[in-house]
Amino acid sequence: MLSIQGGAAFAKTLFPTLGAAGTTTLRVTLAAALLLAVFRPNLRRLTRADWAAIAPYGAALGLMNLAFYESLRFLPLGLAVTLEFLGPLLLALALSRRAADVGWVALAGVGIALIAPIGGQGAHQVSPIGIVLALTAGALWAAYILAGGAVGRRVPGSTGVVAGMVVAALVTLPFGAVQAGPALLSPAVLLSGLAVAALSSALPYTLEMRALRAIPAQVFGVMMSLEPALAALSGLLFLHERLTGVQWVAMGCVVVASAGIQLRGKAGGSRAILFACLPQPPYPGGAGGATFALGNVD
Repeated sequence: MLSIQGGAAFAKTLFPTLGAAGTTTLRVTLAAALLLAVFRPNLRRLTRADWAAIAPYGAALGLMNLAFYESLRFLPLGLAVTLEFLGPLLLALALSRRAADVGWVALAGVGIALIAPIGGQGAHQVSPIGIVLALTAGALWAAYILAGGAVGRRVPGSTGVVAGMVVAALVTLPFGAVQAGPALLSPAVLLSGLAVAALSSALPYTLEMRALRAIPAQVFGVMMSLEPALAALSGLLFLHERLTGVQWVAMGCVVVASAGIQLRGKAGGSRAILFACLPQPPYPGGAGGATFALGNVD
């Protein structure tokens, strides 16, 4: 999580040079290149039906990254991640059969209300545009989870994930090319983008796989619920972004709600849905026998 959010904080420092769209394109394209080099999938073996499943998965991934990075133009990193978490939370509620989960999502709703402009003290400082963009990223995250489940069932292993990342790169490329232009090809920028891709993709993927061999999936899921708080700490340490007391309380509501659903979830149920490794993910995760192409954003 520290690697993921550190990568997101570092990516935000590229905005003055590339803009949010240019940074998204650089990060996703280089992540796709890294995955192609590491896994060497045979994409030619994929059928038309396989690509029909992969295309919406990759499109959701690319647009999710784009919406999230655009939200960082207006919001501190911690608040953007907190708002984005609402997507998987609502998806978990929609797929849950337990009334108790309504309470957890209601707690998350309290947190979102505290962040929103109608929330109260200090909330007026939060950009409505940023809120809409972060919530859009959350909705795309939910769509990405559902599409990733379909890809995981049809194209097992890493091939579907890598193909989805390639599609995501193609989706974001026009936006980045228009905004950043030739700056995307600058050697210094490419080196920085490679660092972002490594921090946000390669290193977290490796660490996640090792963690899943060492601890139960439920414990992993609960720990991942701390991601908004670590995002806020990364924003504070690397970007000097300070949150108000109300905003920290709002974030705590979302963290507790996410952990509560994880703790009470059954295998293959809402716990699997909230087994979300990244807000801007390029790698697979699984819980309770259900495998999704998940991950974070970043």
